[in-house]
Amino acid sequence: MEQKVRDLRSALKLLESMPGQLVETDVEVDPMAELAGVYRYVGAGGTVKRPTKEGPAMIFNKVKGHPDAKVAIGLLASRKRVAALLDCQPEDLGKMLYESVANPIPPIVTKAAAPCQEVVHKATDPDFDLYRLVPAPTNTPDDAGPYITLGMCYATHPDTGVHDVTIHRLCIQGKDELSIFFTPGARHIGAMAERAEALGQKLPISISIGVDPAIEIGSCFEPPTTPLGYDELSVAGALRKEPVVLCDCVTVKERAIANAEYVIEGEVIPGVRVQEDQNSHTGYAMPEFPGYTGPASDQCWLIKVTAVTHRKNPIMQTCIGPSEEHVSMAGIPTEASIYGMVEKAMPGRLQNVYCCSAGGGKYMAVLQFKKLTASDEGRQRQAALLAFSAFSELKHVFLVDEDVDCFDMSDVLWAMNTRFQGDADIITIPGVRCHPLDPSNDPTCSSSIRDHGIACKTIFDCTVPYDQKHRFERANFMEVDSEKWLKHTDK
Repeated sequence: MEQKVRDLRSALKLLESMPGQLVETDVEVDPMAELAGVYRYVGAGGTVKRPTKEGPAMIFNKVKGHPDAKVAIGLLASRKRVAALLDCQPEDLGKMLYESVANPIPPIVTKAAAPCQEVVHKATDPDFDLYRLVPAPTNTPDDAGPYITLGMCYATHPDTGVHDVTIHRLCIQGKDELSIFFTPGARHIGAMAERAEALGQKLPISISIGVDPAIEIGSCFEPPTTPLGYDELSVAGALRKEPVVLCDCVTVKERAIANAEYVIEGEVIPGVRVQEDQNSHTGYAMPEFPGYTGPASDQCWLIKVTAVTHRKNPIMQTCIGPSEEHVSMAGIPTEASIYGMVEKAMPGRLQNVYCCSAGGGKYMAVLQFKKLTASDEGRQRQAALLAFSAFSELKHVFLVDEDVDCFDMSDVLWAMNTRFQGDADIITIPGVRCHPLDPSNDPTCSSSIRDHGIACKTIFDCTVPYDQKHRFERANFMEVDSEKWLKHTDK
């Protein structure tokens, strides 16, 4: 019988049935830097400092200071695992997510008892303490504090009543306080908080931790694919072909994901900004997806926590900022956004898209483009321009032909080495807003950059000119079933 994945526990159960995809340890681990230090070697991958690798997800059964909790990490740190968890082939993930955005299934609210509220701790309790209740790790000894890296933040616009879910950088700052970082102009809940502040109101918010992987992937879409007013929980509903179930919070007027492992309830306080490293004074926040440890912000907003609810024997889910897990969560929705925009403009030409590990899922995309007629020459570059429009944080686009495996970076670089000329096939677009976490996007690195966060976006056209295709045919090998020769070997 097929394993049905609808929450974190069923996801882990599926991985348990897949050889080499999940490991558990009963050796006690300190969540302060040690846990991430271990997983760096086991399976972090991504842009994490070498040595690292892609490997299994991991469960730590004994976490120092948290006798009743476990910590799971690396659930999505493999495209193969993501595909299994979403019941899809790895190369089809972007296309499947595009279809899910186009055919959303909105969430529903249950009045039944929610698994995430089996145990309730209110901030009015005399012993309430986030540090004790939530086993949030630090990635490195330099982190500003314990971070919740996979918290599904859910809020409602104070004017329109529309809902949204996004993932934000959340740092525990005190017994009942979290800081939340809003990238200016980039996330819908940030816009909701700004509007609530303009009205002089607190913004109720829930933070659901340890949920269905479909929710984690779906929550990472951005405009214009999912504009303000589009609830990304509807993407997860479409992926699962049934709605995500929400429940009413215990202490604030908001909803949370009913089958989450943990829910933190609270309110974003207007007119207050927090120094992110006010407790550690390291000057740093946490490792971010480009592979560098980001500076601590003095413009974080404050969440006053009103309650923590959780399942019995809860499982905390976390990730390493620059790991392959970020590549999956950010990159696959980006692939879907690019595929959708190009397919609408020029149907049948774009075969696939890959936002690779080297770009952290955000900075680099490989577009596999098929020129059907002579008049398609040049359209591949139009497709690259559309990719930049589909995802504003994209910095580099590589264009390859349909005979190049866009998911194999060695094949992409082969195409670059045999089909690309630097003086003719590089197209630069200087002075475009990109992403502030890329340290090279700074005036100190180029005179063309007027402000931090601006970049020179670049297209690398590694496609063969249509009228030259006969000169670039790859060697044709005999098609055979190799299993005949391998079935009696150890492979």
